[in-house]
Amino acid sequence: MESELVSIVIPCYNQAQYLEQTVQSALASDYRPLEILIVNDGSKDNSLALAQKLSAENELIRVIDQKNSGVASARNKGISEAKGKYILPLDGDDLISENYISEAIQVVKTNPEVKVVYCQAVKFDEQRQKPWKLKPFSRNQLAKDNMIFVAALFRKMDWEEVGGFSEDMKMGREDWEFWIKMLKNGGEVVQLPFVGFFYRLTPGSKRKKTGTNQKKRERIAYLNAKHGDFFERELKGPLRFQRTWSKPYNTLLRLLGKL
Repeated sequence: MESELVSIVIPCYNQAQYLEQTVQSALASDYRPLEILIVNDGSKDNSLALAQKLSAENELIRVIDQKNSGVASARNKGISEAKGKYILPLDGDDLISENYISEAIQVVKTNPEVKVVYCQAVKFDEQRQKPWKLKPFSRNQLAKDNMIFVAALFRKMDWEEVGGFSEDMKMGREDWEFWIKMLKNGGEVVQLPFVGFFYRLTPGSKRKKTGTNQKKRERIAYLNAKHGDFFERELKGPLRFQRTWSKPYNTLLRLLGKL
């Protein structure tokens, strides 16, 4: 049976320092057929020139250039132009193992109920690496926190069905919201039993910038506005600032007749 094309979509904003290493890790994948789309999101460094050089050197690589519009927009642009049935987003400074895609494809091709396949992961910088302790997937757990990093494999048709990544979610963790809308009404999730994803810790990483209390409040308000039905079902009411306390707090308010 002929293998189906996988599209790796790499949004890049001022990540020239790491981009080639990321692309090389994608090219080292033992899965074929493969295409790599680098989406330059209005970088101010030499990311675009580097991406074009890499594309000229390898026919598997395509480059898309857009004005700075944010990572959700860059992912959507790349996925919209991807030719593959399956998509793997990979940020411009992260890495994957050579067997990650081939193992993930085996799962989705043999089980149509599976919507998302990811793996175990590590966080790393120049000095060290440490395991990324991800909680097991459940919809109830997904209502309180995200345990699926963005570099997971899914079908392009499922991305289309939910309208892609939400480009108006500017306060971070847009991948969490994407998984909520893709999975809240069904679909299985599989975590592969090996480390296949390497998340780079950098001084200016987006997770740090979006980790403030203000951003968290904006994020929770956004999620409640868009997915109130999901939180009602899983948490008996809205997601709260102290997320793990959402369900007991909502339950108490109901008992007191205040919700």
